Amino acid sequence: MPTPSEKRRIVVTGMGAITPCGIGVQTYWENLLSGQSGISHVSRFNADSFPSRIAGEVKDFTPEAFMDRKEVKRMDRFTHFAMAASKLAIEDGNLDLSSVNKERFGILIASGIGGIEFIEGQHVQLLNNKKISPFTIPALIANIAGGVVAIRLGAKGPNFCLVSACSSGSHAIGEAMNMLQNGDADLMLTGGSDAAITKLGYGGFCAMKAMSTQFNDEPTRASRPFDKLRDGFVMGEGSGLLLLETLDHARARGARIYCELTGYATTCDAYHITAPDPDGKGLMLALQRALSQAQQTPEKVDYINAHGTSTPLNDKVETAVIKTLFKEHAPKLKISSTKSMTGHLLGAAGAIEAMVCAKAIETGWMPPTINYENADLECDLDYIPNEKVQGTVNVAISNSLGFGGHNVALVMESFYDSSTKTDSCPS
Repeated sequence: MPTPSEKRRIVVTGMGAITPCGIGVQTYWENLLSGQSGISHVSRFNADSFPSRIAGEVKDFTPEAFMDRKEVKRMDRFTHFAMAASKLAIEDGNLDLSSVNKERFGILIASGIGGIEFIEGQHVQLLNNKKISPFTIPALIANIAGGVVAIRLGAKGPNFCLVSACSSGSHAIGEAMNMLQNGDADLMLTGGSDAAITKLGYGGFCAMKAMSTQFNDEPTRASRPFDKLRDGFVMGEGSGLLLLETLDHARARGARIYCELTGYATTCDAYHITAPDPDGKGLMLALQRALSQAQQTPEKVDYINAHGTSTPLNDKVETAVIKTLFKEHAPKLKISSTKSMTGHLLGAAGAIEAMVCAKAIETGWMPPTINYENADLECDLDYIPNEKVQGTVNVAISNSLGFGGHNVALVMESFYDSSTKTDSCPS
């Protein structure tokens, strides 16, 4: 096992996105840059009885385009999404599976909820004294997405599922990074998938009074992170998977490299089951540790993709943490919450937001926070309001927080093709 000073460099070489703002990473990215919201009225069931009636649903998704029809019937929607995202990530990364050492290829796909739609459907069968599907248990367990993707790809390396609510996808990326650095694998397909826009899942969040209710007649205006009129998050669904490789492995196969993943840290608030610590100490510590691992200082950070849920507490606390940690550099930071367009994809959120950081580094474009219309004195940083901006992005951070007090920070950097990280850091 390598010593800390010898840890392998980890790079992002492929991405697969199934989101309310588009299918495929390029479509997703272009729609974000144009400020196009993927939020609309709930169509998967009748939501008239709920106080919130809007969501970020994945439209025009045909699972049969990515898997056999029999497989579709045996799996939950969250697994459909993961299977599709895996195919897209492998294609985007131009990975020749026949040339991969499958015993060194791992899969780490997280989910915040798992197969809730399948559970609900089979519960109806049970109540009506009808036959329960023999695929019920495999379809509902949260680890099944990683399992079936591994079967499809023949990946025999590390494989399990992380569940940490809305930080699940980011946790998966960070732990996959650790496995690669520690020599447990040469490449990992990692991220998250969730499809909880069902009567029970949606109704549960409504019962918590966590979701936006003021903009039911104007769905695209409902998710408004950092805006004074924000009144709750908007539920989303989808999957994001990233192909991570050791630099040596990526070089050997001539892979295109989006960026380098250099820092990951996770902490817990140990404060409340749903509310963030008002002092933000857990998120602060995660950011400090992630930057330390990346050997970066706060003033070197160019862009942050914020957790930015559009809830009164989260946005205020996240802003305060950024101001405290980054000090005089905080007003210079470019910050956006792409949840303003996608809604909150729960266990997949961190993964599709890490993709935003990768694309920002690659292209220099940073997507906006749409619906930022009313200034909040407690949220007074540059959230890239309503219009994309362009600039040099050498260092980007993705923040993720989850119910239970979980905090994750990921640091991603421009890739410099040199033999050591010290030589590769921008001045």
